[in-house]
Formats: sequence, C-alpha cells, structure tokens
Amino acid sequence: MVNPHFDDTIKVIGVDADGKKYDKVSRIEARGEETDIHIVLDVNSQLYPMHAGEKYRMVLSQTLNEDGSTVTTHTQGSKKSLADRFEYVMHGLLYKISDDKNQNGDAEVAVYISFGGLQLMMKGAPVKMGKFKVDQRLFLLLLKE
Repeated sequence: MVNPHFDDTIKVIGVDADGKKYDKVSRIEARGEETDIHIVLDVNSQLYPMHAGEKYRMVLSQTLNEDGSTVTTHTQGSKKSLADRFEYVMHGLLYKISDDKNQNGDAEVAVYISFGGLQLMMKGAPVKMGKFKVDQRLFLLLLKE
C-alpha cells in the first residue's frame, strides 16, 4: 500500500498572477482543502491546462507502485501503477526545506521540489511537512475533480 507524503484536494486560487513568463508553462497558486497547505506549482499548460476555481486531487509519493515497492524501472503494463489513475505525472527532486513564519507569527515549513525545471513550493505547518527530506525523489500526480 502506498503511503504518500501528501494527498489532498487542492483548489486553484490563481494562475500566472505575475504574468505569463513562458509560452507552455503556467504558475498555479493553490491551497489544500484539508491540509491548508499553500502551493505554488509550475505545470506544462499546453499538456495540462489548469484554471482558477478548479479542484484537483494532488498526490506526492516516493513510488508509483501501488504495493508501495520502490520504482526501479518502468516496463509498461507489467504492474499496476498509481499513474494509471491520474492525468498528469511528474518526477522530481526535493532540493530545499526552509523554516519560516506566517503572518500570524506561527512556524511554517516550506518544501521546494524541482521537476526538470518546473518548480513546486509547498508551505504549511511543520507537523504536516514531517515526511519530507532533502534529496528525496518524488512523483507528483494530479487528477481534476
């Protein structure tokens, strides 16, 4: 059984708020509905357009194998994959974790993951960010709800 680092419905609250910088990439701002985690995510908007007000299931997992085993190589059709149930999948590296404070003065942890140049930043309460470690390889999976 897969035990993801993050699994929540996110609601997109903004797209390209600072203007569109690249033709095929949009910067999405979202918030986790259950976790209340703030998310800034770059997506290939040509492959997977996202719009303000839409909701998506977002999962961050160390593996795509539904039995929880480590991904070594991908041989199509050989095993049930978590990716089979999602529309958009990226693989990346967690390269930075930083401690911060929010507007209320409460402690927050920010996690930064690079997916071959597309970035993800998640910021939330330390208790919700405890599974993340620097140099972890993670899969990001999205499905429109």
